[in-house]
Amino acid sequence: METSIVKSQAYGKDRVRVVRVVRHADGWQEIADYSVRCLLSGDQFESSYTKGDNKLVVATDSQKNTIFYLAKTLPAEKVMVPEVFASEVAAFMIGKYAHVTTCQVKIITKPWERMKFDNRSHPHSFYREGKETRWTEAIITKVNPPSADQRKVTINSGFYDLEVLKTTNSAFTDFWRDELATLPDMPDRILSTKVLCQWKFIDTCLGKLQKLPFDAIFAGAKRNTLDAFANDPRAWVHASVQTTLYIMADRILNDFAAVDDVYYALPNIHYFPFDLSPFGLKNLKADAEVYMPIADPSGYITATVSRPNKGKF
Repeated sequence: METSIVKSQAYGKDRVRVVRVVRHADGWQEIADYSVRCLLSGDQFESSYTKGDNKLVVATDSQKNTIFYLAKTLPAEKVMVPEVFASEVAAFMIGKYAHVTTCQVKIITKPWERMKFDNRSHPHSFYREGKETRWTEAIITKVNPPSADQRKVTINSGFYDLEVLKTTNSAFTDFWRDELATLPDMPDRILSTKVLCQWKFIDTCLGKLQKLPFDAIFAGAKRNTLDAFANDPRAWVHASVQTTLYIMADRILNDFAAVDDVYYALPNIHYFPFDLSPFGLKNLKADAEVYMPIADPSGYITATVSRPNKGKF
């Protein structure tokens, strides 16, 4: 006889591709292109795992249908911003189903760029470049289930695969030395990384969160990431990937009071000067011009940065 318990659970539909088009009377059109994951959890789902009882299981196909239903019936302004649409789907699920305690909705989007001709934006034609991926995740949990009157709302947003490189103004020196250290000091080097950045909003009022300027925060986070990477004039900011990461996050927190904390993951994609001395050529240190990219292994630097009153955990 089975004696184990289900410690945690969540189930739902993943990779639901949904596109919403908004058509304005003047011919101007907008498009949102999403891949959606919706997960439901709650103590009453345990019997579906342990006893084969599906009576309370909201089919994943029904969850898919709900996403399309809401994409059609919600006002356009609640669909075209991914943070707002994700939170609307999550709120609908926990409001409709009393036995659902938490709904977690993640949206991945790669925006379409509007075509321009003679410096004029085309009203209905778009193209897609190989850019970073924007994503968001709304998690709504009932505080006193089954009632949905009180809820904790968390929205995580961010982007990944923003690939950046600079050919100078990056250093790594004066690090720990012992018998296992072979890396030389690098007072100037190529720095390249694929940025993963995410930030968090927490509140008990969904309406308050939905009024936040999510698109502007996304644009500001990307702008601060690139500007700190390329332009900060202070030498110590570029003394390591760690310091650059910290300044990126600090700028976001200073610009956007609604952001609770910021997380970065920065793999350090190495570019090492290739030793051409066997051929009578100087290509090391100050003479370096030809480099060999090394994909694996890479450095991997992460941190979560918050305001002082948040403390450390």
